Amino acid sequence: MEPTGELVVVRLGHRPGRDDRMTTHVGLTGRALGADRFVLIGDHDAPLERIDDVTRRFGGPYETERRDTFGQFVRGWTGDLLHLTMYGIPIQKRVDEVRAARDDLAIIVGAGKVSFDIYEAADWNVAVTNQPHSEVASLAVCLREIGGPASLAPSFAGGTHRVRPRELGKCLERIEREDEG
Repeated sequence: MEPTGELVVVRLGHRPGRDDRMTTHVGLTGRALGADRFVLIGDHDAPLERIDDVTRRFGGPYETERRDTFGQFVRGWTGDLLHLTMYGIPIQKRVDEVRAARDDLAIIVGAGKVSFDIYEAADWNVAVTNQPHSEVASLAVCLREIGGPASLAPSFAGGTHRVRPRELGKCLERIEREDEG
């Protein structure tokens, strides 16, 4: 069963210098694998600007926003919360439950130490492995598990560029619009 409601990736914090690429990659992974929106908790806008630039060039829809605190986000959220943590129950044991319950789902991805109230707020605390690993890899596996095969082929519209898949080499094409002439 494929997800039906809004799918949001929530990044808890951003450590300047250390997380500059990581936070951007969490957001881009969400976009590439079918999430609808990326929310960054904290006071840094640079990752959002980079993600928005990719969305303009390669299409959307994909929205980004910044919230000061997790509480500010969760007060307006009516869907389920799934927290990715290496300390959680293996996602394979919860994926059917998550798919069955989901209308709107926020996937929480930490940056640094996550406070215990996040664990308590989550409907599920899941792990893709109980070993130290990358939060980007964890998010990618989670989105694939939840979304099934469709997560690898989301549709994008409105971009100015597209990648033309090739066996060898790179091919990036500019998309010509009828109204550009």
